[in-house]
Amino acid sequence: MEEQMSDGTHERIIRAQQGDASALAVLLQEHYSFLYKYLVKATMDPLLAEELAQDTMVRCMEKIGAYNGASSFSSWLITIATRLYIDRKRRWKLEMKWKRQEEGIRSIRWRFESRNLEWSEVLDALSRLSSVQRMAVLLKHYYGYGYEEIADILQIPSGTAKSRVAAGLNQLRKELSDDEHRE
Repeated sequence: MEEQMSDGTHERIIRAQQGDASALAVLLQEHYSFLYKYLVKATMDPLLAEELAQDTMVRCMEKIGAYNGASSFSSWLITIATRLYIDRKRRWKLEMKWKRQEEGIRSIRWRFESRNLEWSEVLDALSRLSSVQRMAVLLKHYYGYGYEEIADILQIPSGTAKSRVAAGLNQLRKELSDDEHRE
């Protein structure tokens, strides 16, 4: 949506870029409702929309000097808001993945300890490997499969299987030597 920028808006942008805080405040106030309504529709969550609108306004205050007029001011704000929302969603996805992995590790540790089995430093270090490295190391060194078999099981090239095992072992050695030095 390309807006027709009024002379007043254009003037306020220039003054805001020159450090006029009141011009910036009026500019943000004029565009807040438009931005908020966009974010409500994009997120389907009024509270998140409010938070993102505020974050967008802060980012706008920090970056007003970078606005070059190539797009309308409202389009520039929407771009900032959209990127903040995408970054937030990406961060949530990573946090949820980490949380699920941590919960899984706690569950496994509890099962081991409830059966009077020892949860060793090796298992602790193994839990900190990426899943692809952990599977490759387990298949090679715990179950005794060759690289070709690992490649078939994981549906990857044998060179990749070998690389994952090597990287996983290096990480395990580092983790275990770091644990020894901490004690």
